[in-house]
Amino acid sequence: MDVQRIAAFAQDGRGGNPAGVVLLDAPAAEAEMARIAAEVGYSETAFAARQGDGTDDWRVRYFSPESEVPFCGHATIALGAVLGERYGPGTYRLTLNDAAISVDTEATATGMAATLTSPPTRSRPATAEERDDALALFGLAETDLDDRLPPARIHGGADHVVLALSNRVTLAAMDYDLGAGRDIMRRHGLVTIMLVHVEGDQAFTARNAFASGGVLEDPATGAAAAAFAGYLRDLGWPHGGRFTIRQGEDMGAPSVIDVRLTAKVGAAVRVAGRARTME
Repeated sequence: MDVQRIAAFAQDGRGGNPAGVVLLDAPAAEAEMARIAAEVGYSETAFAARQGDGTDDWRVRYFSPESEVPFCGHATIALGAVLGERYGPGTYRLTLNDAAISVDTEATATGMAATLTSPPTRSRPATAEERDDALALFGLAETDLDDRLPPARIHGGADHVVLALSNRVTLAAMDYDLGAGRDIMRRHGLVTIMLVHVEGDQAFTARNAFASGGVLEDPATGAAAAAFAGYLRDLGWPHGGRFTIRQGEDMGAPSVIDVRLTAKVGAAVRVAGRARTME
C-alpha cells in the first residue's frame, strides 16, 4: 500500500501532527491496516476506500500503532489534503464506523487546507474516578485546576477527559508514564486526556496524552478540539462562534486548530487546519 505522510494543523509551513493516509482501491483487512499503522508509527493512519462510482464518497477507518480509533481529526485533515490534491478542491463525504462526516478542501498559496465537519458532540461532568485517575496520572492536584472549566468527559466522535489548568507553566511541565496512561484510558474508554489552559475566551493552549494508542502525546488533536467545542457550548462559554487552540508548542511541533461552532447544543462543529507534505 502507498502511504502518504501529511502533517495536519501545521503553522506557517512547519509543525503539525503527522498522519499516514492510504487511498484504497477496495476495503482492506483489519489486520493489514493495523499492521501498516504500526509500521508507519504515527499517532494515526487513515485508510479510505472509494464508495460508488464517483470520488466524493469514501469509507474511512483510522488506526493508531496499537488500536483502531473511531474518529481522528488530524488524520481527517490530512486525508482531505490528499483527496484535494488528487481529485480537486471540494467537499468529500466520509463514512466512519459510527458516524458520517465531511471534509472540505481548498488550495492555498502555501498548500492544501481542509475543514472537517465533526460528528455530533456531547459532554458531562467527569466522574470522581475519571477525575482522580487523570489527576494522579499527571501528578496534579485539584488546586492546579481552573474552576471555570470543571473536569469533564467530552465527545465529538471519540471520548476524552479534559482537565483545565490554571497555570501555563503547569501545562508545559506535563509528564506521565505511558503504561499507566494506557491502563487508565483503556479502563475508562478514553482516546485521549486533554490538558488545556485558557488564554482568553477564544484562545486556548492544549496538550493531549494519547497513551490509549501507544503514543505519549499528539502535537494536534482535531477530534479532541471538536469535543472541547461541544463542551464549551454546553457550559455556555462565551466562545463567540469560534476559537483557536494552539498545541504542540511544548513538543517543538507548533500547531494551530481553528474551530467554528453554532449555538445549537449537540450539533457538529467545524475544525480547520493547514496541511503540509512530510519530507
